[in-house]
Amino acid sequence: METKKTLIESLEEKIIFGELITLQEALELSKEKDLQALYSAANRIRQKFMGDKVDLCTIMNAKSGKCSENCKYCAQSAHYTTGVQEYSLITKEEALKMARENEKAGVHRFSLVTSGKSLSNDDFNQVLEIYNTLRKETNLHLCASHGLLSYEDALRLKAVGITMYHHNIETSRNFFNQICDTHSYDDRIDTIKNVLSAEMDICCGGIIGMGETMEDRLQMALEIRDLGIQSVPINVLNAIQGTPLEGTEPLTPDEILKTMALFRFILPSAYIRYAGGRNALGDLQNIGFRAGVNAALVGNYLTTVGNNIEEDIDMINKEGLMI
Repeated sequence: METKKTLIESLEEKIIFGELITLQEALELSKEKDLQALYSAANRIRQKFMGDKVDLCTIMNAKSGKCSENCKYCAQSAHYTTGVQEYSLITKEEALKMARENEKAGVHRFSLVTSGKSLSNDDFNQVLEIYNTLRKETNLHLCASHGLLSYEDALRLKAVGITMYHHNIETSRNFFNQICDTHSYDDRIDTIKNVLSAEMDICCGGIIGMGETMEDRLQMALEIRDLGIQSVPINVLNAIQGTPLEGTEPLTPDEILKTMALFRFILPSAYIRYAGGRNALGDLQNIGFRAGVNAALVGNYLTTVGNNIEEDIDMINKEGLMI
């Protein structure tokens, strides 16, 4: 007599055979209590569609603070007093030094990240010069993260060697206006579409733990899937003192890992990328690589300290994965 399949097994089989799951199916999956079975299934989906290679990227905070936007999670917003270090655009020499250090450490991708809604014309011209130098002096894949972007500026970035633009949607459409109201969710979607029209790749994810529901997270994942995005960073809120989200109850490790696994079910052929805040998992970070994660932002992050690159590589290798 054939044993009836569990929901986890049924949805895993559906995905393996090339179908996509719905929001309702993802919501039902999120209620499953057997987390080890969920993680194992997510891991098999990752292996089927993505193999065993892990993609590593790093970022440089190239312009810090004084941002006009009021995103409630952000230490760099001028609307809040957080004590974050403020400085104008870094020099070409500073960027090249850090890029070379990261390349030597084994990183695949490198990105400059600047604060603000978008760059001024002068700053944008300067980052183009910096990227042009990085393209000539390193073998890194170059990414960029400079806020809202027009189609024309996307083409200019592409011309100096940028292969991927990072621009998060941060959360679901329904929850976004509770996080920011100085620009809209559609402003972010427009930037993503401009980059895709310029035939560059997009790195797009969001932040979990801001008070959103699991349904919000799943809706975000489905939006990302609908946009055809292949690199999906998942940040865990680091509640910064001085921001409106200061004092937000942190997510448990189980909730974080479950979310990672669910993203793998929704996005079987994407890089699910550990990003900022994964230190909330403590010594359980390796479990993510058994639950569908196959990429990581490494090194120091924008305004918080990240993970040591060598230690991350060692952890990934011990999980039987390749850099």
